[in-house]
Amino acid sequence: MKKISFIVLVLFVAVMLYGCATPYPLGMIYTEVKAPVGAGEGGVSYSKVGTSKATSVLGLVATGDCSIKAAAANGGIKTIKYVDYDAKNILGVYGEYTTTVYGD
Repeated sequence: MKKISFIVLVLFVAVMLYGCATPYPLGMIYTEVKAPVGAGEGGVSYSKVGTSKATSVLGLVATGDCSIKAAAANGGIKTIKYVDYDAKNILGVYGEYTTTVYGD
C-alpha cells in the first residue's frame, strides 16, 4: 500500500511541475499563448505576412511544417522583420502550433 501511495505522489508532483521547463506558459487543461520568437533586420514596418502551421493529436501524431522558412515562403517574404509563435493545446488531445513571419 505504501508503494502505491508513493507512486501516486510522484506522479502528482510530476504533473504539477510539468510546465516548469517549457518555452511558453503551459496549462494542464487548456493552453492558448502567443509568444515572440525573434526580431530580424530593420524596424517594425512590414508589407507581407506569412504563416505556417502544424497540428498534434493525442501527443502521438504530429503533422505539418510550422518552420520560419515555410511561413516566409508562404508569405513571399525575402527579408524577415520579426516572428511570432502561437500555441493552442486542449488536454493534450489536440494541439495547433502556428508560426507567423512579418517582413518584405
